Amino acid sequence: MIHSLFIVNSSGDIFLEKHWRSVISRSVCDYFLDAQRASPNDVPPVIQTPHFYLITIQRGNVSLIAACKQETQPLFVIEFLHRIVDTFQDYFGECSESIIKENYVVIYELLDEMLDNGFPLATESNILKELIKPPNLLRTLTNTVTGKSNVSGTLPSGQLSAIPWRRSAVKYTNNEAYFDVIEEVDAIIDKSGQTVFAEIQGYIDCCIKLSGMPDLTLSFVNPRLFDDVAFHPCVRFKRWESERTLSFVPPDGNFRLMSYHIGSQSVVAIPIYVRHSLTFKTGEQQGKLDITVGPKTTLGRSIEGVKLEICMPKSVTNCLLVVNQGKYSFDTVQKILHWEVGRIDPTKLPYLRGTVSVAIGSTNETNPSINVSFSISQLAVSGLKVNRLDMYGEKYKPFKGVKYVTKAGRFQIRM
Repeated sequence: MIHSLFIVNSSGDIFLEKHWRSVISRSVCDYFLDAQRASPNDVPPVIQTPHFYLITIQRGNVSLIAACKQETQPLFVIEFLHRIVDTFQDYFGECSESIIKENYVVIYELLDEMLDNGFPLATESNILKELIKPPNLLRTLTNTVTGKSNVSGTLPSGQLSAIPWRRSAVKYTNNEAYFDVIEEVDAIIDKSGQTVFAEIQGYIDCCIKLSGMPDLTLSFVNPRLFDDVAFHPCVRFKRWESERTLSFVPPDGNFRLMSYHIGSQSVVAIPIYVRHSLTFKTGEQQGKLDITVGPKTTLGRSIEGVKLEICMPKSVTNCLLVVNQGKYSFDTVQKILHWEVGRIDPTKLPYLRGTVSVAIGSTNETNPSINVSFSISQLAVSGLKVNRLDMYGEKYKPFKGVKYVTKAGRFQIRM
C-alpha cells in the first residue's frame, strides 16, 4: 500500500508530490537525501524511518520515493515505480524534470488512474491511453478554451475484462508484429584476454499491431539457456513451466514481453578485444600508454558505439595522446580517461597512444582497469534462437509456422 509519492531531482529538490491516502510531510524525504549524500551511487532501495518505509528507485536524473506506513512487499512497490517511469516515457518521450513540469496536469491524471487508494489499478499503457489521451498541441489548446480535461468519460471496455492489458475491438488494415531481442553483456576480462566472469541480461520487446484478439505462441530452439526469467502478465506461466513455450494474448502496441538472465556458468564469446600497455621508466615523471581495440567474433556484424573508460592511476596528472579514430578526454579530478571510438572498421583498427605525466615521487600502477561499452545489431551473443511462432485468433484462420524475416535486429511476422 502506497500512501504518497515524491519525485526528486539530481539536486535533491522535491518538484512533485502526490498523496493518495493521507498527506505526508516532505521532511520524510530527508532520510533518503542523507543516504544519497553519504553514497550517491549506492542508495538503499528500502529505507526504514521511525514512522514510514521509503522505497526508492533512480531512473536517469530523477528519483522516485514511495512512502508506506505499513510493511509491504518492496519488489511490488519497486515494480510499480518503474511502471510509472515507463508510462511517462511512453506518453512524453522521456522522464525528466523539465518534461514532468511541462505536463503537470497529465501527470496527476495518470497517477490518479494508476493508483486507487494506494493500490495499483491501471498500469497498462494502452488502457491508460483510452482513459487519458496523450498530450498534443491541438488537444491542449482545445482543453484550455473549453475547460475540458484529457480524462475520458467512459471506462475502457478492456479494463473490466479477463484480459485487462489489451484494448477491445482493435482493427488494423495491415496486421504485423515485431519482436526485438536485446542482450546486454557484462564481463570481466583479465590482461591476457581470458574471460574471468561474464553474464547476459536480455529482453524481448514487442510492437504488436494485430486486429481482434490474437493468441500467440513463441518457442525457442535452446530455452534452457535462461537462468532466470521475468514475464509480462499476459504470458501463461504454467505453460512456460511445463513446455518452455511462451503462450500469450499480447497487449496492443509496444510492450516488453520478457526479460531473462544468463549466468556466468554459460560460455559467452566476447566479440571485442582490447590490447593495452602502460609503462613507466624509473626516475622519470612520464609514462607511455598504448591501447588498441578490435573485433573478435562478430559473425560479419559491425561493432558500433564503442566507448572506453580507462581508470588511470591516481598519480597521473595529464595525458598527451594521439588517436586515429574518435576523440578522447581526461578527467583530472576523477583520473578517468574517456575515449569515444564509434564504429570499428576491421581494416583500420582504432588506437590511442602517447605519453602520460605523473606526480613527482609517486608510485605508479601499470595495470589500470578499462570499462568498454559497445553495441552490435542483429547478433545475439548468447546464441538464443527462435524456433517458431504460431498464431490463433477469432478473425484469423488457425495456422502454424509463421514465417519471419530478420530486419534491423528484429524478427517480423506479416499476415
